[in-house]
Amino acid sequence: MEIDSAISRDVLLRLKRARGQLDGVINMIEDDRSCGEIVTQLAAVSKALNRAGFKVVATGLKQCWEDGDKAPMTPEELEKLFLSLA
Repeated sequence: MEIDSAISRDVLLRLKRARGQLDGVINMIEDDRSCGEIVTQLAAVSKALNRAGFKVVATGLKQCWEDGDKAPMTPEELEKLFLSLA
């Protein structure tokens, strides 16, 4: 399954934002910040990564719907991919 450039840009922006957030979490740990602050930022990183993953899966679902017989993935493959994010 190939991702079109607009979706790819969006996913890359989400991943780069998550990378920045993760760098922030690392700095917070090194600076002995409070557990609550660290967990809050870790949750934000996790959510950003999940959204990027779901965007990729949603693109696959859309392509399967639009392409009909030429679907890039079987429904079983899509389900496995989707569940890997859980």
